[in-house]
Amino acid sequence: MRGRKGTYQGFPSQDPALVREIVGKSHADLAGVRALLERQPALAKAAVDWGFGDWESALGAASHMGRVDIAEALIAGGARPDIFTHAMLGNVDAVRALVEASPGIQGLRGPHSFSLLHHARMGKDQAAAVVEYLESVGGADEPLASALLDAQTQSNYLGIYDVEGQRIDVVQSSRGGLQIKQPERFGRSIFPVGEHTFRPTGAEQVRVVFAMEGKTPRSFAVHAPEPVAVGTFISR
Repeated sequence: MRGRKGTYQGFPSQDPALVREIVGKSHADLAGVRALLERQPALAKAAVDWGFGDWESALGAASHMGRVDIAEALIAGGARPDIFTHAMLGNVDAVRALVEASPGIQGLRGPHSFSLLHHARMGKDQAAAVVEYLESVGGADEPLASALLDAQTQSNYLGIYDVEGQRIDVVQSSRGGLQIKQPERFGRSIFPVGEHTFRPTGAEQVRVVFAMEGKTPRSFAVHAPEPVAVGTFISR
C-alpha cells in the first residue's frame, strides 16, 4: 500500500510488492531477476512469508527449482547460500561439513517443505555427488505425515471464513486437496494429519484445526503451537 507521496507502508523496509516479485521471479525468470537487481541490488537478500511461516528467499526459490543461473546471479548480488543452495549447486564438501557440524540438519525442510535431497536432485548431474552422500547418510528425504481424504470429506470444510475482518476462503485445489487463501491471492495447501486437523505446506509444526458441527464447520484455529488466529465460518 502506498502513502500520499508514493511511499509504501512499512518504509524503510523494502517494498513488500518488490520482495514478492523477486522471490516469484527467482523460480524461473533470470531476466526478470537481473532487472530487479539492477533496480535495487539489496533485493538479492529478499525473503517472503507466503503463509503460516512458509518463508522463502529469492535464493531459496532458485535452489528448489534447480536454477543454477539464477542462484549464481543472486549470490553475486549478495544473497547468502545455505545448505539447500549448496546441495543444489553440488557443493558436496560444504554439505558434508554442515551435516557433520550439526548432525540431523539434513532432515530440515526448505521452502514449501521441499527436502534437502529434493534440492540436490534438482541440481542434476553437477549435484550427483551430493545425492549419493545424502542417500548414504539418510534422513534427508523423510516423508511428512499426511492422511488421505476423499473429495466428499474435503467438501465439509469448504467455505468463507472471517479472520479479524479479513475474508479467508477454504477451497479445493485444482491438484486435489484443500487450500486456505485470500481472494485473488495464491492459496496455501493444507494436508490432513488427524481428525479435523491439517498441516500447512512449508510449516511442518503449524496445525489448522477445524471445529465441526456434524458436516458443517463452525470455525478453524491456527496453532503455531499456541493459538494465533481463528477463522469463523460465514457461509459456503
